[in-house]
Amino acid sequence: MSIIVFLIIILFMIQEASVMGLLRTVLIILLVYFGFKILARLFAPLLLRFVAKKAEQKFGQQFGGFKNQADQRQQQAKKEGETVIDKMPNQNKQSNTKVGEYVDYEEID
Repeated sequence: MSIIVFLIIILFMIQEASVMGLLRTVLIILLVYFGFKILARLFAPLLLRFVAKKAEQKFGQQFGGFKNQADQRQQQAKKEGETVIDKMPNQNKQSNTKVGEYVDYEEID
């Protein structure tokens, strides 16, 4: 709506320029604008997919080496059907009896 008002103001302000030249210029601007919108809708998903794939490749190159080394060690250590425990719990957990006395409490509604 504001574009139409802007164009009407321009039409009244320009007295020396021809009306057909102005309309031709406005038509070209509108065609370029809508053409760009249509092309952007068509090519934006392809461009985003390409950018995401490139970012994934860069991330894989930077951090993939560490992951691959760890996977190779695990695959070499594992045999088919073998159970593997990755982390053993600490066996020397002892409760500290000098922390105080246990107080039983009740919630009040």
